Amino acid sequence: MPPPKITHKTWTAVDEYFASLVAPSDSLLDAAVEANRAAKLPAIDVSRMQGKFLHVLVRMLQPRQVLEIGLLGGYSTIWMARALPEGGRIVSLEYEPRHAEVARKNLERAGFLDRVEIRVGAALDTLPALAASAPFDLIFIDADKPNNPNYLQWALRLSRPGTVIVVDNVVRDGRIIDAKSSDADVQGTRRMFELMAAEPRLCATAMQNVGAKGYDGFAMAVVLP
Repeated sequence: MPPPKITHKTWTAVDEYFASLVAPSDSLLDAAVEANRAAKLPAIDVSRMQGKFLHVLVRMLQPRQVLEIGLLGGYSTIWMARALPEGGRIVSLEYEPRHAEVARKNLERAGFLDRVEIRVGAALDTLPALAASAPFDLIFIDADKPNNPNYLQWALRLSRPGTVIVVDNVVRDGRIIDAKSSDADVQGTRRMFELMAAEPRLCATAMQNVGAKGYDGFAMAVVLP
């Protein structure tokens, strides 16, 4: 039998197949998604499989402190909070007060508000105050893409040797390869990659992925001794 034609429908079906086995539907996570939609938040949450990736990563690293730049409605935060070790905490930054309020209710409903500190405001304004809390063991960057270079630089300042940095949405439907793109998201992500590649303190990689969220990917780096 010839292989099926690869389409977005195929990617989504494969994602659903995997998710049905290793990331099955969950009432608390589903409630967070429904609350985000009801509040008309942008539909840019990570997918279930991406959420499970973050969950597995937290279980592997057993971080005491996680920094999340870009909270939105707290869906990815719940995935990570569920995997935290005893005493672990997440500091999550969110620009929009309304988004932060929806996330706060989602986290409270899920029973994780005591493990998550939400800081509202432009991340470049709130990040300097985190120096006293550093270092963070895992840093997840999923906010406004033009500022990705700035977020990476702050991640380095707030890290230690062994800290893992993950940056979401780096493929941009393949537009990342267009050096002349007028898209600020593309240009910000390209500058971030250039900084990451040139930084001797980082060992980095990037992975393309397809699925329910379309064609995108993430970058991952570890801070070297």
